[in-house]
Amino acid sequence: MRDVPVGDEPNVHCRAIETSRCAPNMREFQSNRLVRPVMPELDSIRGLAILGVVFYHGFFWGFSSTLHFSGVGKTLLALTQPGIFGVNLFFVLSGFLISGILIDSRDNPAYYRRFYIRRALRILPVYYALLTLLLAMRWITAGYFALSFIYLSNVTNLFGVSPGYGPLWSLAVEEHYYIFWPLIVRKLTRRQLTWCALGICLLVPALRAISFHFGYKNGLQSYTWFAIDGLAGGSLLAILVRSRITRKQAWWISATYFATAILATVAAPLGILTADRALGAALKHTLVNSFFSGVLLLFLLLGTSSWKGLVNPGWLRFFGYISYGLYLFHLMIFHLYDLWSKRFWPSLIPLDYRFDLVALRFVVAGAVAVGFSVLSRKYFEAKLLALKGPIEARFAPRAAAVPGAIEEH
Repeated sequence: MRDVPVGDEPNVHCRAIETSRCAPNMREFQSNRLVRPVMPELDSIRGLAILGVVFYHGFFWGFSSTLHFSGVGKTLLALTQPGIFGVNLFFVLSGFLISGILIDSRDNPAYYRRFYIRRALRILPVYYALLTLLLAMRWITAGYFALSFIYLSNVTNLFGVSPGYGPLWSLAVEEHYYIFWPLIVRKLTRRQLTWCALGICLLVPALRAISFHFGYKNGLQSYTWFAIDGLAGGSLLAILVRSRITRKQAWWISATYFATAILATVAAPLGILTADRALGAALKHTLVNSFFSGVLLLFLLLGTSSWKGLVNPGWLRFFGYISYGLYLFHLMIFHLYDLWSKRFWPSLIPLDYRFDLVALRFVVAGAVAVGFSVLSRKYFEAKLLALKGPIEARFAPRAAAVPGAIEEH
């Protein structure tokens, strides 16, 4: 089967061609198209991202600096450390999805209203419910609540307020991106948008390097202006797959992303893999984002091939389905387990060289977090998402559906 552009409309290839030849070409185009209204492999990517974050918080983040283990326990603890980069994968995926939605609907008369109504219904209710719950349990201060309420949880220390709940910083970064990116997508041409996204990908590492050089190391991973390059990288990929690239070219681009990230590890002695050296502070997350861009493009290619079963396992898509709630609530459930253990079951508190207690904590608290997230998705988030149609009909009546546009669930 020959290569065809993955982002063009089928009728481009059928122009001035007799009907008998047009139908096969259209089928060929559709079978090679990477961007579709429903892309189940992206739920798998969400699943990978959230599992990485949950395992990281459940093992390495919670105990690597406080307890000591040996043998298998020590090895398993170390294996969960890369899970921290699940946030980078979320950034790349969000940039890809949001930019795709904006590009596909940029000519919609209700472009802004439709986008922000859908974003608000998807994100805000569960987010504010969590904030209220944390405040009621006195796990966060009133100052942190107020700043997080307006999505400044990643810069609270600039206001003299201590961070209160770790997972919220990345949501702040994404919300800041949602504020200005729709305007940029609407105003710029496709070529200008490409250069803009590429410019962000190049500028942000430079900003991290400059800040590190002058001794300002706080926030290099969480301040929006230091962390937004992952979202921009996903946006660049969204533009790329809507251009006139062939599947063969897409395979080469994916391989290039991987090669860039992997070969750069050769520079490990120079400190590129640690944030304690200037080169690492600047490029560590750039390499991670590059790797995940390759992963995303690879999943799109496999998801539109006879190998799609490899990237669509039901169990992974399940975790992608509940990923938002699980991301918000899992750390709270881990904390509750610790509090209740200290009060009612002291023998369950993890100790040195008792990795079995760490594993038990993860299984019990993790299962509760998953169950809580399922209930949240089914009985709270889903009901709110069902309001998108009626609310759009009232506040964005001209927001006609865009044929073939992707939707984020």
